[in-house]
Amino acid sequence: MRVLTRFLAAATDAAHFPAPSIPEIAFLGRSNVGKSSVINSLVGTKLARTSSTPGRTRSINFFEIRWPGKPRAELIFADLPGYGYAKISREISQEWPKFIEPYLQQRPTLSLCVALVDVNVPAQQSDRQLLDFLSSTGRDFVVVGTKSDRLSNNQLNNALRALGEQYPSARLLAFSSKTGAGREELWKQIREVAQVKATAEAPASDSQN
Repeated sequence: MRVLTRFLAAATDAAHFPAPSIPEIAFLGRSNVGKSSVINSLVGTKLARTSSTPGRTRSINFFEIRWPGKPRAELIFADLPGYGYAKISREISQEWPKFIEPYLQQRPTLSLCVALVDVNVPAQQSDRQLLDFLSSTGRDFVVVGTKSDRLSNNQLNNALRALGEQYPSARLLAFSSKTGAGREELWKQIREVAQVKATAEAPASDSQN
């Protein structure tokens, strides 16, 4: 499935966020975890820029997502800066209170956080800090294990089991941008939470009309 996309904004300050409107899906993960590749795999085009240089994304980039034949966008993807890369991690971490934390804690239209973890390496401290942070905010999130095609079935099962032991309450999903494994399942979860969010807000908007 290929969807229609449109770049909305690149925000490095909360004042630059687009006006809240439709459900938003945030993508988070360490630098070089394959975040841009996951987003591009989902939408079927090169929406998010991939780079061999870790930490290239320094803003929250917002993209409208619209299905062909639909009159208006139904989702917004928010691509957040990567973290955990030694050369830029301190600089990025200093920016979190300015615009990343306000987005994750206060954004009313944020419906799901997609936390990306490379299943080829043990979960890093920065991964644990992110998931602890998301848990503390009460945000709905799914943990996506990227680059799953590099592991055998047994290795992948062991990696997911290890993640599940560390985060027993988290929803886990293996994903490969190369083979497409996990793509439909992740889309299903995104659609479900977006539908719940839209349904919950419908009565309020109806009463205002």
